Amino acid sequence: MSDISKAPLAIIIMGVSGSGKSSVGEKMAARLDLHFVEGDALHPAANVEKMSKGIPLTDEDRWPWLDLIGQQIAASLAKGEAIAVSCSALKRTYRERLRAAAGGHLYFVYLDGSKELLTERMGERRGHFMPASLLESQLQTLEVPTGEPGVVTVGIDDTVDGIVEAALMGLDAIR
Repeated sequence: MSDISKAPLAIIIMGVSGSGKSSVGEKMAARLDLHFVEGDALHPAANVEKMSKGIPLTDEDRWPWLDLIGQQIAASLAKGEAIAVSCSALKRTYRERLRAAAGGHLYFVYLDGSKELLTERMGERRGHFMPASLLESQLQTLEVPTGEPGVVTVGIDDTVDGIVEAALMGLDAIR
């Protein structure tokens, strides 16, 4: 078991659609005995409908969703409970807003992969509202978190277990 489970913490598993946020987040949460929140489940119906139709979200669409994620993180930390949340967190301003909601006590695991691998993964998904056609807009929106505090970057060209292991080692190193 990793040392990072000693104190309550909040982790955002971030990246564009198809990067494995849900799979990695669920497994990380299980390994660390954290509560896992699927960020996509917190999107308002209007956002889901928009994305289902292949329409990219705007900042105005995302703010209420990000605020809800921030509220969930703050509530968990206030109770002394650790939490992991999957959230694209594409822009630095989004991540800053989430950090503020968490009182600065927030780590990010950025799942990084090539456009080709992401496209392949999205093509293999079934039952998800996000069409592969929106990947390009997400990649254009993405502000890679290089140099930001509390961020671990992990390549996604590995098994889920390998990605989780790399993420846990990275978190141990920066905590």
